[in-house]
Amino acid sequence: MTAPRYTDLIQSLPSTVPFVGPEEQERARGAPFRARLGANESLFGPSPKAVEAMRAAVSGIWKYGEPDSHDLRHALADHMACAPENILVGEGIDGLLGNLVRLLIAPGDAVVTSDGAYPTFNYHVAGFGGVLHKVAYVDDQEDPTSLFAKAREVGAKLVYLANPDNPMGTWHKGDTLLKALDNLPEGCLLLLDEAYIEFAPQGTAPDIDPDDPRVIRMRTFSKAHGMAGARIGYAIGAAGLIKSFDKIRNHFGMNRVAQAGALAALRDAAWLSHVQSEVASARTRIDRIARDNGLTSLPSATNFVAVDCGGDGAFAKAVLDGLIARGVFVRMPFVAPQNRCIRISCGRAQDLDILAQALPEALAGARG
Repeated sequence: MTAPRYTDLIQSLPSTVPFVGPEEQERARGAPFRARLGANESLFGPSPKAVEAMRAAVSGIWKYGEPDSHDLRHALADHMACAPENILVGEGIDGLLGNLVRLLIAPGDAVVTSDGAYPTFNYHVAGFGGVLHKVAYVDDQEDPTSLFAKAREVGAKLVYLANPDNPMGTWHKGDTLLKALDNLPEGCLLLLDEAYIEFAPQGTAPDIDPDDPRVIRMRTFSKAHGMAGARIGYAIGAAGLIKSFDKIRNHFGMNRVAQAGALAALRDAAWLSHVQSEVASARTRIDRIARDNGLTSLPSATNFVAVDCGGDGAFAKAVLDGLIARGVFVRMPFVAPQNRCIRISCGRAQDLDILAQALPEALAGARG
């Protein structure tokens, strides 16, 4: 019998998935979750106008999505005050990350990230043979000074930094990042992941020229716009870099229905404001639930809150397991000392009522 002849690189990699989906966990536990508070989805849903636009577009699903996402790309250019040539639309930030790594990283090339930062980025780097160099968080924040110093030390071609951060919810002021760019090594690109930027305080997004060749920024419709299942993300970068993606991207990878929904969502500022308000209220409620149970939470600029369980990673994992056993889906950071926390997505009042009921029971079980 013959078998596929895998590359040496593929044979060297573990068969792994960055995140185990809640559906798989539900199958394993034999019951659905009562509160889905682990994936940072928007439980407040998409804009009704986006839903209406997607329904209207369904009858045209026999057609491929427009390869250059023309209408959405031009609307995003207006939104970002840049030229359409500075905008790339792709299959969520995850898809854009994979294409960026494919574009820049050959086997053996150095890449720098924070230890414990978004693991899907690491997954792509490993998949293309890049060598990951990690630095520690500083005060629960990704630290641009450490990242850029490490990039200089190892000759990195690419540095990953999320602002606001996932999984901690912390953030830097935009001016802090703008000043830090002066220390980015020549020939190194900063990948600035802004998936949660719509939830952050004014001034969190740095005022970077879209044609600045040192930076590519990535944003998404998965979080504030409530369209995680539609898989729509976009990048803002120098025109030459954006054009280079045409060499390797999946030109028909964008779903036509999702394109229509994203365009309508972008135009519905009132719904975005509504979601931002709901998230702010939910962050306050999660903090109150934590304090009612003798815990503390980290200030958050995202649609989730990192709750410090007051022990080590093993204790936090016991709390997480207790919540999952009680039908509450949450996640936690993977790396110490951030893994002393559990990460709770912002939910509706009924979701947080279930959390408030389950958390003291989970804590009692973990302590026992």
